[in-house]
Amino acid sequence: MLLRILPRAAALLMLCVQPLHASVLPAVSSYEFTAYRMQQYAVQQEKHGSRGAIVQAEARSADEPVLTRRCVIMKLPDFTVERYLEALRQSAAAVLLLLPKNMSAVPQDIIQTFMVSESEALLKDTIMPVYVTLEDEQLLYMYEEVKHAAASRTSSILVRVFRSMVTATVFQILVSNTSPIKPITDNTIITLEGVLPGAGEDAPTIVITAHYDSYGLTPWLSYGADSNGSGVTILLELVRLFQKLYSNPHSQPPYHLLFSLTGGGKYNFLGTKRFIEENMDHAETSLLHDNVAFVLCLDTLANGDDMFLHVSRPPKPGTPQHAFVQHLEQVVSSRFPWVRFGMVHKKINLGESTVSWEHERYAMRRIPGFTLSHLEDPKAELRGSILDTVLHVDLRKMKRNAIVIAESLARFMYNLSDKGSPKDIQVFKGQMEFQDSRMSSLMSFLTSIPRATQLDKDPKHAILVNTLEHELRYYLHQVHRHTFRQDKRDPELTFFDQMEQPMMMYRIKPAAFDLFLGGCIAAYLAIVYYAIENCGYLYTKLKAAVKSKQK
Repeated sequence: MLLRILPRAAALLMLCVQPLHASVLPAVSSYEFTAYRMQQYAVQQEKHGSRGAIVQAEARSADEPVLTRRCVIMKLPDFTVERYLEALRQSAAAVLLLLPKNMSAVPQDIIQTFMVSESEALLKDTIMPVYVTLEDEQLLYMYEEVKHAAASRTSSILVRVFRSMVTATVFQILVSNTSPIKPITDNTIITLEGVLPGAGEDAPTIVITAHYDSYGLTPWLSYGADSNGSGVTILLELVRLFQKLYSNPHSQPPYHLLFSLTGGGKYNFLGTKRFIEENMDHAETSLLHDNVAFVLCLDTLANGDDMFLHVSRPPKPGTPQHAFVQHLEQVVSSRFPWVRFGMVHKKINLGESTVSWEHERYAMRRIPGFTLSHLEDPKAELRGSILDTVLHVDLRKMKRNAIVIAESLARFMYNLSDKGSPKDIQVFKGQMEFQDSRMSSLMSFLTSIPRATQLDKDPKHAILVNTLEHELRYYLHQVHRHTFRQDKRDPELTFFDQMEQPMMMYRIKPAAFDLFLGGCIAAYLAIVYYAIENCGYLYTKLKAAVKSKQK
């Protein structure tokens, strides 16, 4: 009889424990995914980003009061300046940001708030690892569970104790790569240039340039649609259309057009700096040595109804720069009167370690230039965000801005001031129109590949540069690729490796559950021990009870 009772008691105890051990979430016990580490680089020994990579910590919601030695899990709305700084203050083990795959459903106010927080985070140097990954079903399960756990901490202490001992599930986040982070000193920056030669032997030069790289919280998710896919797209369309004008001797203007696509634009325009140095200091036949009318830099032109001309020194009357600005104003006011056009004057502070716009690199070498952008503030968060995607590009406004630039250039080069108003005389119409399909395809291609500078050895980055070079060679003359390698002993720009990491998520029970389970096992063993110790007594009692029933 006793031998029958004990197995039944054990089975009953295990049935009680089994549902407690089961998770309320349909998540796997372990799950591996790819996470991308926050930017880490140094510009002239000034460090930026996250210096940490190893993570081995329990996942916690940003709503938790205690984050010390925890991995803080955030979705896009959670990532604010206050919460990020709180994680730093409490010495959190890491921050893992879950990025939505469908950005079109995210409200604009959340996007703007995130961009501000992203910009603040990139300005700080921290040892805390910061990772970004794309949302999926398993990660969203984890996020909802840690949010639920944080919310339950407001309930009574008895409920919290019971939940932590019995029903709670803990998620452990792990990056097991123990290799030390190493600096990358052999990265390259590539700049492309090509020319449309003008009529005449001593024709002045107009330089049209745009940087093609992108920037954001993490390099692998930086696609840079507006900044500066828009500038590259407009430049390539200008190349195609002006090539038609230059190919006909009757319409060839008396100006050389030099087009350049520069790398390193997000890192103090280092590619532009080295390009100017090579042309000014080493190449005696460079067009930059000759009479440069002005340099026109294209940056963030895919949205808004504003157009700002950023200058380091206001153009003086009688100069080519002043004449071009007048044509810009005329084209805008006559054809697009709803567009607000303005000039933003910002002097170059030689005491600062960074420059704000690309034209400032030319201004330092006394080459006149300006930057066109729909942004008034050079520190606008849009210029360096992983949320700068093609979803937030207005192709109609980008085309409008391209028309303004092209018509203003044509009116300047052909001296059309006295021929009629920009509304009456339009150079780029009919077969010379900007093609919507081509501009859309160019933008789609540019935003399909992360264009961060430190990805220069990635095969996709090589395809990007080769495609841009092929596009220039198809239309331009004297196309050159300039590859700039840094001095390994004293690099101006230093990147670091381990930007893409395999990350593991483990679903485990907390230590309190082990204590609870241990207590249940101890109780079971105590019952068994008591039964064995009192076997004779229990047998006598049971035998007497059976006899009494039989009588």
